[in-house]
Amino acid sequence: MSEAHYYEVAVKWQADRLGVMSSPDFGNTLEVVTPPQFAKGIPDKWSPEHLLVAAVNSCLMTTFLAIAENSKLAYEHFESTGVGKLEIVDGKYMISEVALKPVIIINNHEDKEKAMRIIQKSEAACLISNSIKSKIIFTPEIKLAATV
Repeated sequence: MSEAHYYEVAVKWQADRLGVMSSPDFGNTLEVVTPPQFAKGIPDKWSPEHLLVAAVNSCLMTTFLAIAENSKLAYEHFESTGVGKLEIVDGKYMISEVALKPVIIINNHEDKEKAMRIIQKSEAACLISNSIKSKIIFTPEIKLAATV
C-alpha cells in the first residue's frame, strides 16, 4: 500500500453516558456507551471496549478472506470469537489481551495445513492487531465439514 488512507468517524454526546457515532462514509449511525461495568454504564449497547475487540476480530476475518481468496483455499465456513481482557496495567485501564478463536471449516483433509498457514498468516498481517499494544492470544481451529 503506497498511499495513505483515512477513515473519519465522529462522535456526538446525546445524554448520560450515551453518544452517537457516525461517518461521512455511511448513511447510518451507531450508538456507543460506557459499558455497564463502569459507573452509569448502559447495558445492551456497543461500547468502545466492544468496538476495539470487534475491530481486531473483524480485521482477522477480512484479512483471512483476502489471503484465502488469493491462495485459492476452498473453505465452507469461517467464524471467530474474540474476547478482550480489560484490566489496570501501570495504573491505567487497558485492553491488555485479545483472545481470538477462529474456526475454519474445509471440505478436503488435504487443505488442512494450507488453511492453518493462511489463518496464521492472516493473524500476522492483521493491520488492527499490528496497531495496538494488546497481546493477541491466537487459537485457530481447522475442521473438516464431514465431521461437523
